Amino acid sequence: MNENCVLTIKNLTFGYSKDKNIYDGFNLTLNKNEIISIVGVSGSGKSTLFELITKNIKPIIGTISTKKIASIYQDPYSSFHPTYSIKEQIDDVVDGYSENELFNLLEKLDLTQVLINQKPHKLSGGQLQRCSILRAVLMKPDLLLADEPTSALDNVVALETMKMLVGFIDKFGILLITHDKDLATWCSNKIINIDN
Repeated sequence: MNENCVLTIKNLTFGYSKDKNIYDGFNLTLNKNEIISIVGVSGSGKSTLFELITKNIKPIIGTISTKKIASIYQDPYSSFHPTYSIKEQIDDVVDGYSENELFNLLEKLDLTQVLINQKPHKLSGGQLQRCSILRAVLMKPDLLLADEPTSALDNVVALETMKMLVGFIDKFGILLITHDKDLATWCSNKIINIDN
């Protein structure tokens, strides 16, 4: 894997049944500063690809090599534990950051110190999804997996959230799962359509 490469998938074959593979000899290379979108209808295997990349499931054949990963999920409410503040949950997974770094990111994401010291149920879906981006960026990943990160948001908030996410593209490569072809066209260097 070269210095800029953050994800390499070679000859990936995977299926839940013996009769049919979701992926058959699938290849993908993603570099830093690049967004690749995986587009497909529900059940086409988009989220399965993330499960394979994060090694929650194993391929039948093929190899997946990654650098450091952070994830943003579809449902911002299930991304955070209800009984702890957002800040506590960020501190739990991030290996240290400066106050200045946090302040700059809060400003970019239109969040406040007061807000991130709240528990998740006090925040709107849009605020929580921005907190997910905050947590992911503070983890300093090489690869960001974004699984339908705007589907739970209204159109205006979704666009703002994606603009914020794309604003961090100098820090990592982004693999985006979406069913929204317009969104993929707007932000991606490359689109892979995996509709059955």
